[in-house]
Amino acid sequence: MIADIIFTPLKIIPTPGGSVQHAMKKSDEGFSGYGEAYFSVCETGVVKAWKLHKEMTLNLIVPVGSIRFVVFDPCESFESQGTFNEFVLSPSNYGRLTIPPKLWMGFQGLSNGGNILLNIANLEHDPDEVERKPLDQIEFDWSIKR
Repeated sequence: MIADIIFTPLKIIPTPGGSVQHAMKKSDEGFSGYGEAYFSVCETGVVKAWKLHKEMTLNLIVPVGSIRFVVFDPCESFESQGTFNEFVLSPSNYGRLTIPPKLWMGFQGLSNGGNILLNIANLEHDPDEVERKPLDQIEFDWSIKR
């Protein structure tokens, strides 16, 4: 496991007319402040990669659909340098994935009918804070294995 990545199981509370899905409290492990929250939609099979935040911590939750997250550690000073971690989040594996800065990250929509992620970030978006690489710059097999 790449250092400082945290998976936190979350509660889904069934209620009449629809469930309540927890996301984050300021007392939760992984909370490092609030900058912004946003939703991202990822169509089935689409890959959105690669992105590295220099300072931002991501807190990712998938309330609808199923999304595969892939994290790559480029840091030469860490034991996990050059390794990948994969996580699939969905209502059936409901939790929050906390990804610290300085790791490359990408994600892929897996479910038919829509995939939505919520990111609760500790900083507001700043285009100078993020680095991007084309999909083929980090070698990873994104083929969907079902």
